[in-house]
Amino acid sequence: MKNSNNKDGKFRDKLKSFFKRCGQDTPPFFKKLRITGLVIAAAGATLLAAPIALPAGIIALGGYLTIGGAVATAMSQAAIVEDADCEDPNK
Repeated sequence: MKNSNNKDGKFRDKLKSFFKRCGQDTPPFFKKLRITGLVIAAAGATLLAAPIALPAGIIALGGYLTIGGAVATAMSQAAIVEDADCEDPNK
């Protein structure tokens, strides 16, 4: 039982580190990639929510665009300017 608690602690530390990383400054290239990902995700969501009947291929394309844009946005948000460790130095 102690091993599972230890693993949960490491997971929480890494998750805390990830959220700290998302709060730091993002490089200019990744800012542009984040905006592009948002635009792609919005275009895909527009295709999915269209009030008219669309062919199945276009609906599938809308799903792919939405997922791809969301992943690009999330990954570009995690990039930071410096190659610094996000761990707490007081530990």
